[in-house]
Amino acid sequence: MKLAVIQNLPRLGLTTTTASLGSPFLSPRLSLSTRRLRNTSLTTGAAFPRRKKDGHERASLISAGTVIMAPAIEFDQFILATFFASLFALVLVFVLRRSSRDRKDDANSNRSKMNRGLVAVSSQNDPVSTEEDDSGIDVIIVGAGVAGAALAHTLGKEGRRVHVIERDLSEQDRIVGELLQPGGYLKLIELGLEDCVKEIDAQRVLGYALFKDGKHTKLSYPLEAFDSDVSGRSFHNGRFVQRMRDKAATLSNVRLEQGTVTSLLEENGTVKGVQYKTKEGNERSLYAPLTVVCDGCFSNLRRSLCKPNVDVPSTFVGLVLENCELPFANHGHVVLADPSPILLYPISSSEVRCLVDVPGQKLPPIANGEMAKYLKTQVAPQIPPEVREAFIAAVEKGNIRTMPNRSMPADPVPTPGALLLGDSFNMRHPLTGGGMTVALADIVVLRDLLRPIHSLKDKEALSKYIESFYTLRKPVASTINTLAGALYKVFLASSDEARTEMREACFDYLSLGGVCSSGPVALLSGLNPRPLSLVLHFFAVAIYAVGRLMLPFPSIKSFWLGARVISSASGIIFPIIKAEGVRQMFFPRSIAALYRTPPLQ
Repeated sequence: MKLAVIQNLPRLGLTTTTASLGSPFLSPRLSLSTRRLRNTSLTTGAAFPRRKKDGHERASLISAGTVIMAPAIEFDQFILATFFASLFALVLVFVLRRSSRDRKDDANSNRSKMNRGLVAVSSQNDPVSTEEDDSGIDVIIVGAGVAGAALAHTLGKEGRRVHVIERDLSEQDRIVGELLQPGGYLKLIELGLEDCVKEIDAQRVLGYALFKDGKHTKLSYPLEAFDSDVSGRSFHNGRFVQRMRDKAATLSNVRLEQGTVTSLLEENGTVKGVQYKTKEGNERSLYAPLTVVCDGCFSNLRRSLCKPNVDVPSTFVGLVLENCELPFANHGHVVLADPSPILLYPISSSEVRCLVDVPGQKLPPIANGEMAKYLKTQVAPQIPPEVREAFIAAVEKGNIRTMPNRSMPADPVPTPGALLLGDSFNMRHPLTGGGMTVALADIVVLRDLLRPIHSLKDKEALSKYIESFYTLRKPVASTINTLAGALYKVFLASSDEARTEMREACFDYLSLGGVCSSGPVALLSGLNPRPLSLVLHFFAVAIYAVGRLMLPFPSIKSFWLGARVISSASGIIFPIIKAEGVRQMFFPRSIAALYRTPPLQ
């Protein structure tokens, strides 16, 4: 084995000592080098056979500085190269694994966004046809129902350029959204849309008539302080919506397009617009500073903008009764039937809508005739005699429709560039007919918030400012929502004695007249949107029930039943208030968003 001899190593700053001990990686080779040097001696330029090494010879070799452990240095170089190669490999593996994990996270994030109706905006060329921000559109509205059509006309009148995308622009035939309370009609006037209830054979509604066990009482709206034209209105929903669509379309800066929005376009947490399919099936993307989603109770876009907690307590079975007269003209009729209420109200001069509430989600099948049998045998005997024959005739005619009754408290996720409105955002049981009133009141609030803002393109400032919308809408929305949920539970028939007492007391309390009837009806109609007044009247009914139990003389049983009535009342209303938000309902002035001012231009 030939070994290299390196001379003049001190000039390079290397010696035998530094080569063998200067690095901890070199120490394992030291013994190997020493053993080899025992068999081979090194001099300048030559190798010679092994000799007996005495002390003098070893000293001369070391002192000359020419005896080098060359194999040790050679091995050390390999170890250093191996070390740095291994380090590089570890770094490379780490980078590759992190890149793979990031791609997986991005894929999962995109999949989650797709599930919530969000699609990230791509900066690469996209075969999908697009209309960019410079198209001049200020607001995209998804859906052209009551909320969408009214909002389009309202913002159009304010000078905004509005693009509305509606799945079906033809006239729809629905069994709900047919009764507009006086509070909602006042909002319609405020928005300049009151003429939309004309020329559709809409009927004036002046109050309610309540029926229970052969007894009845009439409850009139407290309209004394308003113009004679102010009242409720009932109509065919499709006709009313078409009138509002037509009026919105008369504005040159409002465009209505038939198409299906498939997702919201999102970039860095901000909604930039929507992706949709046109009527012809072409995929397109549309961009605007603000996107308002109001695509109804079946919305597939709400998941990205709120925390939906949808409850389906019952289903309405709808019929149209023809050529009959209700016991009280121009009044809605509520029958406290068993097991749940029945509604009757006029929708034209010759038609009466009947909605039979069926608790739960399981219905008798319509196809095999079980539903018709149920309506004839269980429901018809409880219908007022004046319209019973018309009811049976409608059942036999067979045009039976159903609609699940949904309830969903408003729980928004504030998102820059987007807003929810209407049933896609907030629903309550339709027993009180408050849905359109809430939607129109929300539009008035939104219009007033946007009015001072010249440009909607400052999305950060706009999104913070619009957060106050969720607080400002609460007085009207929470009052109607809470009343609808509480009244439905009170009106349900129950085997619980405390619930039965509460139901009886509610009917008798409303029959007392005066403030006992005008107060609750003002709440129901949207004329007095005060949550505190609602709570006071609700517990006044409970106390009235307890007071009746104490007559003529209180007993241990009556005290116990009275305590159960109070407990039952609390169990009805407090969960609804909690879902609506205690602070937002009763202490809105403590919320900072209420005091935000428009961004500086």
